[in-house]
Amino acid sequence: MPTPLPDPTQVLLEPPDAGEVADLSRAIRSAVAGDGELTETQRLLLEAVLPAMTGYPAVLDGEPLGPEGFGTVLARRNLGFRTRIVQTMVLLALLARPIPPALADRVAAYAREACVEEGMLDVARRLADGSLGLAAVDFERNGYTATWHPEDAAVLHTSRQLESAWQESVADPGLARSWAALEDLPDGTLGRRITEFYRARGFTYPGLPGSAPPLLAQHDWVHVVADYGTTVESELEVFAFIARANDDMHAFSLLAMVVSLFETGYLRSGLGLFEYSPGHLAGSGMAARVADAMRRGALCRGSIDFLRTDWFALADRSVEEVRAHFGVVPKAPSALAGGSVGPWEPGGISPFQQDAGAELARQRGCPYDAYGASASPVIPG
Repeated sequence: MPTPLPDPTQVLLEPPDAGEVADLSRAIRSAVAGDGELTETQRLLLEAVLPAMTGYPAVLDGEPLGPEGFGTVLARRNLGFRTRIVQTMVLLALLARPIPPALADRVAAYAREACVEEGMLDVARRLADGSLGLAAVDFERNGYTATWHPEDAAVLHTSRQLESAWQESVADPGLARSWAALEDLPDGTLGRRITEFYRARGFTYPGLPGSAPPLLAQHDWVHVVADYGTTVESELEVFAFIARANDDMHAFSLLAMVVSLFETGYLRSGLGLFEYSPGHLAGSGMAARVADAMRRGALCRGSIDFLRTDWFALADRSVEEVRAHFGVVPKAPSALAGGSVGPWEPGGISPFQQDAGAELARQRGCPYDAYGASASPVIPG
C-alpha cells in the first residue's frame, strides 16, 4: 500500500540523522541486491554517496528493509526527498550488467511505495528485457529533454531555431562569431578561459562544421566553473554535478545516461555526440569523485539548470566571480585523493585532445599552449 505524502504541516525538512541514513541504506541495499550482494562498484558508490550527501556512513550489514518498511521511514518526507532516494536505487540498478528483471521489479515496488514516478525506471526495465534501442528512446522521452521547448534554445545563441534538443548547428556563422569573440575578453574571465579550454583540446566552436551540438557545448562551461578535466572520468563528475544541482528530477537522466555510456556501455551514443566507452566508473577513486560531484551540485545556490544557463551573460566575469554566483564549493579531500583534476592540470586532458589541440595550433601557425593541462595521469595517493 503506497505511503501517502505528508501533510505540509507535518513534512520533515531537516537533514536525515544517522538512524534514518542507516534505514535508508538497508532499503537501498534490499531493493538493489535482494537476497544477494551488491556488486563491488554498487557497494563503493553507495558507500561514497550516502556520507557525501548526508554526513553519515552507509550501513549495509543490517536486516533487509522491504518496501513497507521503506515507506514507514519516508512517512514524513516530501516527494523530492523520496525521489532522490529512489533515483539512488535506479542508479545502482543501472550498474548491473545484465540487469535482472527481478531487480527492476523490486526497485519499482519501492518506488510505488514511496509514491514516486521515476522515468528512468522505464529505462531499467527496457535494459532488463534486453531492449537497448527502446531504452535509448526512453532516455529521451522520460529524461531531461522531455521538458525541452524550442524557446529554451535562446540561451544557446543560435541564429535559427533548433528542432530538437541535441540537434547540431554546424552552419551558423553568427553563433561561431559569438564564440570567437570571447577570445577578446580579458585574461581570467570565464569567456576567455572557455576559449583557452577549446584551443587546448582542438575543439571546434559551435556553429562550425565538426562542432558539438550547442546544448552539449553548455556543459563545457561547467568543466571550467566546477574545475573538472575532460577525460571520460571527468565527464562522469561533470554530469553528476549538473544533475544534482537541478531540482527538476528529470535532470537525473543526464547522470543515468553517462553511466550507461561510460560504465556499462548499455548506450552506444548519447547527448548528441558522446560514444560509449565502458568501464570508467569502476576505477580507483571514482566512487568518491562522483559522490563529491553530486555533493557540490546539491550545495549550489538554489536550483540551477546549467544546460539552460545563458553563459554569454556571465562570460565577462572572472571564473571566481561565477563560482561565487552559483555557490560552487571546493572539492572534498576524498575526491582529490581519488584523482579528481581540473582542466588545467596533469591528467585533465586526454591524449587525443592534446594531439588535436597541437594540430589546431599548427593550423593557426602558433605555438601550442595547453594552459597547464597534460595527458599525464595523476596517480591517487
